[in-house]
Amino acid sequence: MKIAVVAPSCPLKPEAAEKVAAIVAARGDCTLVVHPQCFLSDGHFAGPDEARLAALREVMADDGVDAVWFARGGYGSNRIAEAAARDLPGAARRKRYLGYSDAGFLLAAFDRAGLSVAHGPLVQDVVRDGGEAAAQRALDWLVRRDSASLESGLVPGGRAMAFNLTVLSNLLGTAIEPDFAGADLLVEDVDEHDYRIDRTLFHVTGSPAIRRATRLRMGRFSQIPANDPPFGRDVEAIVRDWCARSGIIFGGSADIGHDSANKVVPFGG
Repeated sequence: MKIAVVAPSCPLKPEAAEKVAAIVAARGDCTLVVHPQCFLSDGHFAGPDEARLAALREVMADDGVDAVWFARGGYGSNRIAEAAARDLPGAARRKRYLGYSDAGFLLAAFDRAGLSVAHGPLVQDVVRDGGEAAAQRALDWLVRRDSASLESGLVPGGRAMAFNLTVLSNLLGTAIEPDFAGADLLVEDVDEHDYRIDRTLFHVTGSPAIRRATRLRMGRFSQIPANDPPFGRDVEAIVRDWCARSGIIFGGSADIGHDSANKVVPFGG
């Protein structure tokens, strides 16, 4: 199995590429091709929009590539997501796509277009504490669809979707918004104040499209900055409150987040 790595947002750090390449070599059940675009630099981005889009479209159209693994989050994939999902070649429909964080814009666009996508570890996660386990988990799903890689609360045969909450809020109402009807919706976030989480959930749970989801499950909300004055309620209370206000079922916790323990959530059912 051949897996291609592209960076639709920020550049991939060379040490991350080296560590993942060593893991793949030791496994012996797949090959990894890291596109040179991953190391480009154009301000915040891994190359200009045109270069990032061209690299992604190149590997999507390559009949020899079986899966596309997104290199890193950050910001930038929204700038190319709609174009990336337009006029898809046949080869693009035979691949699996994996990532999270900012890559959620691509997951949404590709799911809407009928592609096989999953929320799960990025290549860059290999340099986190516990990062080798994250990389192995991602590869186990990409290569073997190993059920041990999956978030344990997923309903067998059911439709699920997972997003960074801020990304989800920003894609609602756009041309890449997917169909949430009948899906378990899992959300997580990082580096957001409690009041920002509250405000974002106001927008997300107020969306008629989101209200068609079966339930909302709460992943990890990490590295929450201190608020002055204190917000007065924790994140779970915030999530429960907006679920109650909107009539969305609160489905409890979910094992996803911006960390090396992040589990895989395939979309679809």
